[in-house]
Amino acid sequence: MHIVHIYKDFYPVPGGIENHIKVLAEGLVARGQRVTVLVTSPQRHDQIIQTGLLTVIKAGRLAHMASTPISWRMLVHARRLQEVDVVHLQFPYPPGDLAAMLIPRHPPLVVSYQSDIVRQRLLRTVYQPLLQHTLARAACIITSSPAYSASSPWLAPHRERCTVVPLSVDPERFAHPDPAQVAAWRARYGHQPLVLFVGRLRYYKGLTFLLQALTHMRTPARLLLVGSGPEQQRLQHQAYTSGLMERVTFLGDVSDAELPAVYAAANVFVLPSHLRAEAFGIVQLEAQAAGLPVVCTEIGTGTSYVTQHGQTGFVVPPAHPPALAQALDVLLANPALAQRMGQAGRTRAMQEFTHAHMLERVEQVYRRVVGNWS
Repeated sequence: MHIVHIYKDFYPVPGGIENHIKVLAEGLVARGQRVTVLVTSPQRHDQIIQTGLLTVIKAGRLAHMASTPISWRMLVHARRLQEVDVVHLQFPYPPGDLAAMLIPRHPPLVVSYQSDIVRQRLLRTVYQPLLQHTLARAACIITSSPAYSASSPWLAPHRERCTVVPLSVDPERFAHPDPAQVAAWRARYGHQPLVLFVGRLRYYKGLTFLLQALTHMRTPARLLLVGSGPEQQRLQHQAYTSGLMERVTFLGDVSDAELPAVYAAANVFVLPSHLRAEAFGIVQLEAQAAGLPVVCTEIGTGTSYVTQHGQTGFVVPPAHPPALAQALDVLLANPALAQRMGQAGRTRAMQEFTHAHMLERVEQVYRRVVGNWS
């Protein structure tokens, strides 16, 4: 098959979906498929990278509005694609809907519904007709958890075409971190318990509430924030004015080579997201693969599908600093419980969330829609 993936960005741009598409593209090529990735370029000029059966087209970017890269060149490249068997669109990305419509012969469309549009209300209003058209013509809509399929109002009319394919992780990458790197990270902070967050510092991540939770905790833990993003300056100001600078470390972006050691050095992982824009939380899978217990929030999406309350960690109400603090305190005060939950999480990651499982499920979707289309 010739499979075309459409989204706004691609590796090395950081992000869970960007990395997910990389895994999909390379994994499908390794399984004998021909893959084209159509995304925008960070620059104004096109970049086309050909490696065997994988072609990555980065179309020159014209502008960037409401977290949405705009590229008319993407539409041009879409019109030029030939002999396409499946179009796989990562949603929401409105220009991607248009690109998918322009591919010749209108091959079957698979939509990975990653998130509702939560904050951009004006964009959602303008986009609504195109959104509904895209979902109506999709041969299959993939969601990353049963909860998102059941709870999204936009998916309600289309649930009979929804299929759950969870996102994935490479457990072995986090199972054997470099001992010297782990020791170096632990030595930085002495004997302090370490609470870890990894991800883009975005509005929906609930980090304001996590900083507030530190003031409620009985355990004098240090919070490590890995990642960068638009909320960084505001969060640093909050930490400073709250007197938390001695307990919070903003690490910025950490290299892929170093990241497994950071997980291994931590005692517990936390994902405090408070809005539905957090549809899954791949970083929870990384934490589980590293053997860490996880504290996450119940926001009606896949967060509580990945982390099972009382088994692989704790699920607490969103935007609730005392509840976050209590869950973190319990895990830090009970190392045996934390270890047991961490081991259960690693087992679950190995059984349910590997790249091989994900690729097989996605290929099954492609075979089904191509068979129905032809």
